[in-house]
Amino acid sequence: MSNVLVPELSVRDWQASLRFYCECLGFSCRYAREAEGFAFLEREGAALMIDQIGLGRDFDAGLADLRGPLGRGVNLQIRATALAPICVALEAKGVAYIVTPEERWYAIGGGMESGQRQVVIADPDGYLLRLYEELGARPAIACPDLPSPS
Repeated sequence: MSNVLVPELSVRDWQASLRFYCECLGFSCRYAREAEGFAFLEREGAALMIDQIGLGRDFDAGLADLRGPLGRGVNLQIRATALAPICVALEAKGVAYIVTPEERWYAIGGGMESGQRQVVIADPDGYLLRLYEELGARPAIACPDLPSPS
């Protein structure tokens, strides 16, 4: 494993999650341990693990609220080379948007802002996923209604 950070998502049905991540989002399964309900997934340098609750080893020590949606308060941002083909796959599979495709520019300091085309969806267990395509950087557009930071 060469990734610096690899989230592990506790899921209710690892096979349904595996299909979702591979068929809708274009991830590939690097390896799986079926007896444990576990899979390590990759897509364009992004990685995540899925692990079925109650099958194999659980790490939550009974602290997780498993009523759903899971992962409340967290969204995983996943960069994609191109967002449009992902949106086509999502729509073909009937996946609902939490945030429809949009273009946003975010201040990144030094008088610059970074743009991204993005969409937010939920996986089968309710984990929020923000998929985005980078648009580059540009000088920040001043907003006359806001005071300048000092």
